[in-house]
Amino acid sequence: MATGDLEPVPMRLDHLAGVLELGHRVFDVSVMPYTSWSLSSVAVHLDAQPDACWVVADAGRVVGFVLGSLSYDEREDWGYVEWIGVDSDYQGRGLAATLLEASCQALFAAGATRIVTDVEEDNAASIRLMQRNGFTDKVTVTLFVRHASGPRQPKQARKTPTRDPAKARLHAVARKQQPATSRAESAS
Repeated sequence: MATGDLEPVPMRLDHLAGVLELGHRVFDVSVMPYTSWSLSSVAVHLDAQPDACWVVADAGRVVGFVLGSLSYDEREDWGYVEWIGVDSDYQGRGLAATLLEASCQALFAAGATRIVTDVEEDNAASIRLMQRNGFTDKVTVTLFVRHASGPRQPKQARKTPTRDPAKARLHAVARKQQPATSRAESAS
């Protein structure tokens, strides 16, 4: 799995800042409205499936990473490779493929029967990466976008009464104990 002297290692907490910083440089989250890149995006993966999260560091600096997780779209037997990024100065060295393989092996070992990922249709490099590493194009989803016409008005915040769950249960029990005629009368 080594790529020259750069080898993937399991991601640790001390890699968080480097992964977050690299992600901010390599991902353009403005192109896909449902995509976001944040500390919580990274931390969720590391917390939920640490063995599927890998980094490559050079002189202590994170230059590549992959974040995977077990469970995709309510399928607990499917793995999901959600994020993979390599610093532009390190691209073309096979790091992405090495990271991808490390994550996939961890997901299969954890019980995944298949692994899914999504790639933007104009990201030719990522499409080739996935195809070269055993992924096949199975489902195409078209994201439809409707832009606001004119200035966007802020929605008025609705005041929702705070309900005490204990009181709600007491009211439900009290309603069940009332005779049917009494419930009908109280409803009118």
